[in-house]
Amino acid sequence: MSEQEKNNEWDSLWQEYTKSLENWKSLFEQIQTASNEMQSKFNEVWEKASIESSNETMKLFVENWQKAMTDAGMNSFKEFSENWQKALNDSNMSTFKQFVENWQKSLSSSGLEQMNAYGEMMKKFTETWGSMWPKST
Repeated sequence: MSEQEKNNEWDSLWQEYTKSLENWKSLFEQIQTASNEMQSKFNEVWEKASIESSNETMKLFVENWQKAMTDAGMNSFKEFSENWQKALNDSNMSTFKQFVENWQKSLSSSGLEQMNAYGEMMKKFTETWGSMWPKST
């Protein structure tokens, strides 16, 4: 193989790698944007629900959500559950905001596993919400 052929091979490989990296970066940015949008809407939903719902309704929702996560094998959310319960027991907005900040920090701290767990957790939130407040058709 000539020197020119080797150089062309390396250039081609480098271009493929660069394109793959650009694709990954684009997808990563899309995931970040979608996650931020979803988290923002979750915060809005939760704030509205906490203002307009009784303590009993909120307690029942949280219990159902925790049960759904446990049933799905998401026992890794023990810390989440404990912090969530503290936020509910203290029942003030600053405690809840601290909970959300801590939760978001822990979810963004380690890669794909956390992203999958976050997605599953939000899926269970949506399923629980839908079971307690089904859409009227």
